[in-house]
Amino acid sequence: MQMIKKKYFVVIVSMVVFVFASSGNSIRAQGFLKTDGKKIVNEKGENVLLRGMGLGGWMVQEGYMLRIHNQAQQHRIRKRLEELTSPEQTKEFYETWLANNIRKIDIDSMKSWGFNSVRLPMHYNLYTLPIEKEPVKGGNTWLDKGFQMTDSLLSWCRQNGMYLILDLHAAPGGQGNDLNISDRDTTYPSLWASEENKRKTIALWKKLAGRYANEPNIAAYDLINEPNFGFEDPVNDKNGINEKKNEPLTSLLKDITAAIREVDKKHIIIIEGNGWGNNYNGMLPPWDDNMVLSFHKYWSFNTDKEIRRMLDAREKYNIPVWLGETGENSNVWFTEAIRLLEKHNIGWAWWPAKKMGPGNPLEIPANHNFMQVVDFFNGTGEQPKESDVYSGMIEAAVYAKLENCIFHPDVIDAMFRQVYSDEAIPFRENKIDKQAIIQAVDYDLGRQGSAYYDRDTANYHVSGQPGRGNRGNTYRNDGVDIRKDSSHYEQYFVSDIEDGEWLQYTVHARPLKKYKLRIYYSAQDKRASIDVKVNNKIVAENIYLPATGGMKSWKSIYLNNLIIGNNARIRIQAKTGGFNLKQLEFIEQN
Repeated sequence: MQMIKKKYFVVIVSMVVFVFASSGNSIRAQGFLKTDGKKIVNEKGENVLLRGMGLGGWMVQEGYMLRIHNQAQQHRIRKRLEELTSPEQTKEFYETWLANNIRKIDIDSMKSWGFNSVRLPMHYNLYTLPIEKEPVKGGNTWLDKGFQMTDSLLSWCRQNGMYLILDLHAAPGGQGNDLNISDRDTTYPSLWASEENKRKTIALWKKLAGRYANEPNIAAYDLINEPNFGFEDPVNDKNGINEKKNEPLTSLLKDITAAIREVDKKHIIIIEGNGWGNNYNGMLPPWDDNMVLSFHKYWSFNTDKEIRRMLDAREKYNIPVWLGETGENSNVWFTEAIRLLEKHNIGWAWWPAKKMGPGNPLEIPANHNFMQVVDFFNGTGEQPKESDVYSGMIEAAVYAKLENCIFHPDVIDAMFRQVYSDEAIPFRENKIDKQAIIQAVDYDLGRQGSAYYDRDTANYHVSGQPGRGNRGNTYRNDGVDIRKDSSHYEQYFVSDIEDGEWLQYTVHARPLKKYKLRIYYSAQDKRASIDVKVNNKIVAENIYLPATGGMKSWKSIYLNNLIIGNNARIRIQAKTGGFNLKQLEFIEQN
């Protein structure tokens, strides 16, 4: 195993603590949650706005979270790892992964950042055997592993005064044709093609409800995650987007509800429509008086129009709605979405807390040996040595610990502070005395138009406007394009700067002093030029950036006589784009 280099990582709790106070974010869980007309309330009748994080990738590994895109269902990944190493070594990897991925420190951190709830995506095979492996047909062999993991998570939530939503993410047989979501194995009958799978699903929920019936920190039971199955037209509408009746889905959800109510009268029931949770055709009115409608939202505009169908359903049926899953976009999109939801008193659960890749609070570093496995699985690399596979697997599981992850404070800031404040604040404490260097990627934290301006800030392709946000997919999750400098160990630069884009840096100098500013850049375009502002006043205009001979060939220019004091805001604005930005160096002048 390669040695973990601690300089990569941060210990979250000691580094950043976000305290977010509002009437919707209780200091502690206030008894059982229930529905009250269009609201979710606690036992005091107070409105509860659930601000949650989904623990995707823990019990259910969707392949993309490991950067695997070919045969990316969890069971296929596991089988292929067994072929490269052995069943024993693969089992060791999964046991280590489950032990490390979510622990008490993760829930403690989520609480400190501002979350009041978590959503647990459950894989049924941690709680019971598949029907094909039951020793007695029609039986239910219960497994301790899943229940023990859930008990531990519930304990951590209870200690933090947080709510836990149980979500059946991978149902027996698999609930959809998007195979990775539910780890569906198409060589066996789906949930919908097997009465035995349906029976086991009902039995599992009854078992869970009986176990947690008296647990007030359990907020709700999210019965089936993202059903996506074409019942009426399985060929042309395989994911059920245009399904008109949804009869098999509704029937099973009613049967699960009835089984739960035999042992648990208190907890909220959450249902999801077909078509990844959004198609409720034929499924309403609700059949339980303590029910919530969930929907999922990705890559669409953050406007009232985009959620109108759910607002209308809430009004028509006098029932709360909850956004059970969303995310996988830029910080701009995150802030927009949460502002929209909370304006309408709609709670939410983000997706996911951590994965190998950007866009979430925690990023699991991808070690070299594991990436050899990923490349081989994706068809872009040679088969690695068995010893490298094992080393890479175990190292990935060790890196999944929170203290070994890369923390992205900009994501948390966008989800909480920026929702209600347009103020830009320093990304780092930039104190300058006689001399200081600020990395270009450490521009201020804040909204688009407050801390920076970029022409491509988010992906709205579902609404017909594709975008990418950060084209380099690294370091930060704003619209600003950031790439890793492969020629320098763990250094980054702002890339692909276009006309009109700008970055702001808050710096501190006491007392008021005069500085020379050295700007490190690269440019292939002979037209590139910038303006420089201090506290929104232009101090240098139309500064030409001569071509450097390549976008990674760095040169510098100097600007003299900048007067800088405390909380000075330096803005570098592209008059004409076509350049990259690496560093700002401040040098005191006499």
